[in-house]
Amino acid sequence: MSSSPCTHLDQIQHVQPSANGCEECLATGDRWVHLRECLICGHIGCCDSSKNKHATKHFHATQHPIVKSFERGEDWRWCYVDNTFV
Repeated sequence: MSSSPCTHLDQIQHVQPSANGCEECLATGDRWVHLRECLICGHIGCCDSSKNKHATKHFHATQHPIVKSFERGEDWRWCYVDNTFV
């Protein structure tokens, strides 16, 4: 994990979640472990502990840098570009 601060905070938007589960897994009938919400567009994708890793795939496809946990009781954000918690 990087010790430098995130340089992408200005990209965070007020978003609505795109789904109640991983968009892609719901479409294919697959399962996930945990969910992440893109703070740029609201995309809900599965975490890297899930076999499909849709949240990270969304980052690579869009370059949207910041996600937050979409799990009840968790309150953290992650910047893929700066490789740090926000």
